[in-house]
Amino acid sequence: MKKQELYNRIVAYFSEQMPDVDTELEYASPFQLLVAVILSAQCTDKRVNMVTPPLFRDYATAAEMAEATPEVIYEYIKSVSYPNNKAKHLVSMAQMLLRDFGGVVPDNLDDLVKLPGVGRKTANVIQAVVFGKSAMAVDTHIFRVSHRLGLVPDSCTTPYAVEKELTKHFPPDVIPRAHHWLLLHGRYVCQARTPKCGQCGLAEVCKSVRL
Repeated sequence: MKKQELYNRIVAYFSEQMPDVDTELEYASPFQLLVAVILSAQCTDKRVNMVTPPLFRDYATAAEMAEATPEVIYEYIKSVSYPNNKAKHLVSMAQMLLRDFGGVVPDNLDDLVKLPGVGRKTANVIQAVVFGKSAMAVDTHIFRVSHRLGLVPDSCTTPYAVEKELTKHFPPDVIPRAHHWLLLHGRYVCQARTPKCGQCGLAEVCKSVRL
């Protein structure tokens, strides 16, 4: 099967199986999603969704969080991974948003990655989810699934290389959804240690199927 035919099959499959797909992180504003994505680094969405309700209750906006201290924020997020660093990043990020962007989350990669705690993956999530841009955030699930399905060659050894390959072959209007498709497929079906190949609707086109 040619590369573009594989991509077309993937799009057709997920368009039917997951027509209305979105992030599993819970949020009520672009700022809150940014906070949640920063917290989700090397942490599960389930855990993040457990700690954010009280955090967002007391610090719903950049202006409110900018007035807090890392020590205070730490108490809200201490059950996530790397809470000390993330608490510092959240306060500094809120302060920079307020100082340099009027408290508004920017809509472009260059400005987003200036914010403390925001790397390319986080910036791409915000661009795709909040602003509907054709940005592909590559996490460990997407990296794994892309290789297993044969969407990217073995030479794509970095998240950025995978991102470039995926955005080259997925239609621009599909990319924001494709991020969630591959992520959720990796989270629930194509798992790292025990992939559920027998339950996978893509087994017939997967180069790594284990039946």
